[in-house]
Amino acid sequence: MDLFASPILVALQKQLDASALTQRVIANNVANVNTPGFKKSSVSFTEELRRALGEGDLPLATSNPRHIGAPVPLARVEPTVVKEEGTTMGYNGNNVDIDQEMVNLAANTLVYQAAARALGDRLSLLAYVIRGR
Repeated sequence: MDLFASPILVALQKQLDASALTQRVIANNVANVNTPGFKKSSVSFTEELRRALGEGDLPLATSNPRHIGAPVPLARVEPTVVKEEGTTMGYNGNNVDIDQEMVNLAANTLVYQAAARALGDRLSLLAYVIRGR
């Protein structure tokens, strides 16, 4: 049995990766707030993680992972960057709202800190068990 392949550890690692990517995307959006024609990006991850963990809709019964409706294995869930082309905030065609980006940054920071804390606590528990105290 692989101690580090548990669904909790994998989900936390994936969340940390997604939060790091989100940080880079937000930084890019903020850096281009005054660039004419720039379209902001966002990271899509939460819904994919929920589906992989089996939350939400009732899952379909499948006997093969290639069947339609089969849940995506947790190890294959990856964050994706999505460019938002359909909106415009300013006269120059840019759609970055600096206030919204700052809110996204604060929320992402909290998510990252919570995931890092949960992962650290989980690994501390494993270390405690291994030491046998």
